[in-house]
Amino acid sequence: MASKYSANLIKLKCSVCNRVNYYTRKNKKLVERKLEYKKFCNWCRKHTVHKETKK
Repeated sequence: MASKYSANLIKLKCSVCNRVNYYTRKNKKLVERKLEYKKFCNWCRKHTVHKETKK
């Protein structure tokens, strides 16, 4: 059985190396746009833009 939190989980993918590094939650009723954060990528070894991807 899926948790109530797993339904809201989204993946954040590095825009440089295209690896999924982070998972986060989003309130889909209030936030309609795709999320975009500047976070640290362990494979690129620098801060890059991480964008929301499909499941």
